[in-house]
Amino acid sequence: MTTTWTITQTDYETSNGFIITAHWTVTAVDGDYTASIYSTCSWQAGTPTIPYADVTMQEVLDWCWASGVDKDATEAALAQQIELQKNPVTAQGTPWSQA
Repeated sequence: MTTTWTITQTDYETSNGFIITAHWTVTAVDGDYTASIYSTCSWQAGTPTIPYADVTMQEVLDWCWASGVDKDATEAALAQQIELQKNPVTAQGTPWSQA
């Protein structure tokens, strides 16, 4: 399984250029199976202290993980989603509609 973490957007204060919210996604791919999670991470104004113009995506991801986004638990949840796709425990349908 391959996982890819991405910061899809940031919100920052125009007065000082500091990021206050990061929007992130993580996608897991295992062959034909894909699962993803989207969330946000926020900080008080002025923390973290690298201005918008100078920050890298990896730095913002590191801030998210340091601020409580549990990388291992998130990736484990994606693995579980993919496992359920491979081996479903529930199904949908109506028995009278089976052809």
